[in-house]
Amino acid sequence: MADLLITAGRVLTGPGGECLEDGAVLIRGSVITAVGPPETLTALAPDGIPTKSFPDATVLPGLIDAHVHLAFDASADPVAALQGSDDETLMVGMADRARQLLASGVTTARDLGDRNGLAVRLRDAIAEGDLSGPRILAATTPLTSAGGHCWFLGGEVEGEDAIRAMVRRNVEAGADVIKVMATGGGLTRGGPAVWQSQFGEDDLHVVVEEARHAGLPVAVHAHGTEGIEAAVAAGVNTIEHCTWMAEDGGFNLREDLAAKIKAAGIHVCTATSPNWRAFAERVGHERAEELFTSMRWMAQLDVPMIAGTDAGVTRAVFDKIVNSMDFYQYLGIPLPKIIDMATVNAARALGIGADTGRLAEGYRADILVVNGNPLDELDALRRVRLVLAAGRPFPG
Repeated sequence: MADLLITAGRVLTGPGGECLEDGAVLIRGSVITAVGPPETLTALAPDGIPTKSFPDATVLPGLIDAHVHLAFDASADPVAALQGSDDETLMVGMADRARQLLASGVTTARDLGDRNGLAVRLRDAIAEGDLSGPRILAATTPLTSAGGHCWFLGGEVEGEDAIRAMVRRNVEAGADVIKVMATGGGLTRGGPAVWQSQFGEDDLHVVVEEARHAGLPVAVHAHGTEGIEAAVAAGVNTIEHCTWMAEDGGFNLREDLAAKIKAAGIHVCTATSPNWRAFAERVGHERAEELFTSMRWMAQLDVPMIAGTDAGVTRAVFDKIVNSMDFYQYLGIPLPKIIDMATVNAARALGIGADTGRLAEGYRADILVVNGNPLDELDALRRVRLVLAAGRPFPG
């Protein structure tokens, strides 16, 4: 980490596309100390401070991927790959995938399920400067039912005592967030159906209560509408996927429940794969549109949504967050709001909005510089010029 003055054609300074033309950002160590006109910040900066100038570029907050699985390798069978690897082999792969995230402009990633606390080890190594990568918020072992979704990660529980014990174990392991699988999922062969509930409202209340004793938020994987309803009643912080699936294979879209999500301030992370376009081609346009209906419906209702990729599951690679952001544009969400979904709104939803997600005095120097203007075209986010994570440039 070192002091640095960045000047650029524009600086995104706040939500909704708030922008400073011909702006500058002054960084001291790991913290932003000022944002403003170049001449003002030049006068504030110490003599001889290094300066990087990007006259045709945009400076914005580093992106936040709110749903990744660093222990998975995005292969055709990531579960088999995980089960066939020891922890040290997994750590090497996880470190490489963390670098991929950072290189693509992601400066914070929420890891929502790994094995044996490996994401905590990686988080700490990155924080200490031993490895390059984004800030990691780690869920450690996700809670699931016996034989339930992602049972192979070690989080099978049944009954109140077992639930509390697993939450406490995760807290002791250094978890930043508690993850619970409220419904089945497609990654787990032979497990409950995607729409099928694994935990009821009472069980989820126990998870939330125990997590809050430790000051931790709760993220709930929920595809089925019944699971979504239980998660909302339990008072969770985020709902992952939230596809509103019904038992008959259709969708049970409930406007009353969507209103409760909004009123409670719960954020939805759709965890849309960067591979979504190829998926649509495989299943056919008509079926894809049917599957995307619930996402567009939530966007039209202005349900709070944040960006995530589910990176690590099959074909969900770690260096294509902009592909997932393209999906939100496909739904009709305006570009400034999409950028907020991956910056300021995501930071707020993850409980770190007081120190990252925007460019302002006192915030972490989590910074992305890209050629062009992402308020006009998301493609600009693919033209990365510079990434700083807590003031550390990548590549260093």
